[in-house]
Amino acid sequence: MNSNWKTTKVLGLLMLANFLIYVVVEVSRSYGHGRDMYNRGKLTPKKFWKKPEVSLAFWNRVQERLDDIYYLPLANGSEAPRDFRGIPRWLNRTSPCKPDSRVTTEIEDFKSLPQRFQDFLLYMGCRSYPLITDAPNVCSETPYLLLAVKSIAAHFDRRQAIRESWGRAGILDGRRIATVFLLGSTAATDHFPNLSDMVKHEAASYGDVLQWDYRDSFFNLTLKEVLFLEWFGTHCASAKYVFKGDDDVFVNTRHMLAYLGNFSVSNTQDLFVGDVITNAGPHRTKHLKYYIPESVFRGVYPPYAGGGGYLYSGNLGLRLRMISRLVTLYPIDDVYTGMCLKRLGLVPEKHMGFKTFDIEEKHRENPCAYKKLILVHPRSPQDMIKIWSWINDPKAKCYIANTSQAKVFKRFYPPYFSTWK
Repeated sequence: MNSNWKTTKVLGLLMLANFLIYVVVEVSRSYGHGRDMYNRGKLTPKKFWKKPEVSLAFWNRVQERLDDIYYLPLANGSEAPRDFRGIPRWLNRTSPCKPDSRVTTEIEDFKSLPQRFQDFLLYMGCRSYPLITDAPNVCSETPYLLLAVKSIAAHFDRRQAIRESWGRAGILDGRRIATVFLLGSTAATDHFPNLSDMVKHEAASYGDVLQWDYRDSFFNLTLKEVLFLEWFGTHCASAKYVFKGDDDVFVNTRHMLAYLGNFSVSNTQDLFVGDVITNAGPHRTKHLKYYIPESVFRGVYPPYAGGGGYLYSGNLGLRLRMISRLVTLYPIDDVYTGMCLKRLGLVPEKHMGFKTFDIEEKHRENPCAYKKLILVHPRSPQDMIKIWSWINDPKAKCYIANTSQAKVFKRFYPPYFSTWK
């Protein structure tokens, strides 16, 4: 009995000791947690409200402003913000547009930049220009393929060669083709002769010229891009596919139609193919045509298709129209289109039939070399007519590689992934 009592007493003391240890540990933990919360309470506001770094490049700063106000709300919701009515107001000054003098103080080396850059930056916020010449009947019958060709007033011979060869409007291989030429105004300050009456006569004769009242220059090709997208969305939105290219390329329209025939329209909503350039960035050498100063843009370029020519679906054209309103104009048009695609979470697909840097010289006079291509650049007006006759010669027998294995499109960017970082 005595032994049992001692055993019970020892067990009771052990239980009491364990309880006291538990109490001490819990009190210590609670105190430490409270102190940690107190410390975090003091530190969190400093970290959370830390002001983000402001980009040193002007274009990046303007784009970041657009992202903060318009893009991120759109990317995270199904509807646009209530105050979004298309192009943001500071990018939608009405014509005639006046230069934005504030730019001169926001870019520290503005005065040392080449004149073409100064002009672009001063008018970068302008997107609305009146249409001098319209082509209201181009899409009166829904085209399967719309050919939109960038040109300038003086290139009448190129436009005529295109009309007589690869850009002939009408029915080709059972598909309706429509063609439209995109022009701005040639200014006396750029030493162009006054060709306005000739362009009016041409437009009246063919009904396929679109001309806007803005200065037609290399840096304004991006402006031509967004103006075309707006026109397309209003006047030709039912076109199934769009080819957009320069007026010095040869396009094998038959082969383009054969390529598109491998797919159904419903399966090509994200189609965008061309001669894709990747891992590129701005050139910093002043004498180069594509020179971009660090004070204007910093970062890497997204994948983009060379501006000589590329093909995309009409559905994607409408989405490019909308998203372009949220991407600041950039002086290189094909890079700008790549930026818009990235904002949509898309990447262009490389197609080996697009040769924007020409083909080997030994193949240039070989008719069969062109039968398996979709585009080759550059070619003269005479070359266009000659090559078109070659590929339409029923006696010429050439093997045309099957292009059906080409991938249509891949999404791999998150829809709101930052393009400019």
